[in-house]
Amino acid sequence: MDLTQLTQCPLFQGMTPAEVEQAVALLNPRTRVYQRGETIFHAQQTTPSLGVVLSGGVHIEHHDAWGSKNIFAYVAPGEIFGETYACLPNQPLLVSAVAAEASSILFLQVSQLLTPSAPPHPAQNRLLAQLLRLFAQKNLGLSRRILHTAPKTIRGRLLSYLSEQAIVHGGPRFTIPFNRQELADFLSVDRSALSNELSKMRQEGLLDYYRSSFLLKQPIEEDFAEP
Repeated sequence: MDLTQLTQCPLFQGMTPAEVEQAVALLNPRTRVYQRGETIFHAQQTTPSLGVVLSGGVHIEHHDAWGSKNIFAYVAPGEIFGETYACLPNQPLLVSAVAAEASSILFLQVSQLLTPSAPPHPAQNRLLAQLLRLFAQKNLGLSRRILHTAPKTIRGRLLSYLSEQAIVHGGPRFTIPFNRQELADFLSVDRSALSNELSKMRQEGLLDYYRSSFLLKQPIEEDFAEP
């Protein structure tokens, strides 16, 4: 396990490799590799562990009874997932975590953090503080998705999401972590209708794209208002 890599993980932010090693040892670590499309956490199951993406990426997905899929988030290397359910070990998952590509996942049990110890482990309070910060950040991420799916039209949802991506990447040219089907799932729209709308926006000179890479050609905030 590359401890230097883990120092870049938000959960271990500000820790030295030696401190990370102590913290990880406290949380009963185990590592597993998953192939693209393989389920890491299944909905309706429980988990005592959160996951840290060491490499690859993970989709947080929901499947309804008719097989429709919604992607709620993409978890990139260094980020964590499943922390809410790891803190509530008897609570069944409402969503699934699925490998978006070949991925290496580090599992950490958080029960030790939630159980007072005497004397307390040196890393315990720091990890709890980081977890609280990550909970707040995840809440903001869910709020953003609500904003992106609030517009009634597909164009409105695209404009909302692509505008945010331009801000996040600091310019009009960027690459998103979704292919076309995954973007449709994330925005809760039909893939064919999404592709048609993107083609119209390209013809109107609003943007250009190739696969998952986009270039916004003019300010699109003016087009954001919906009738």
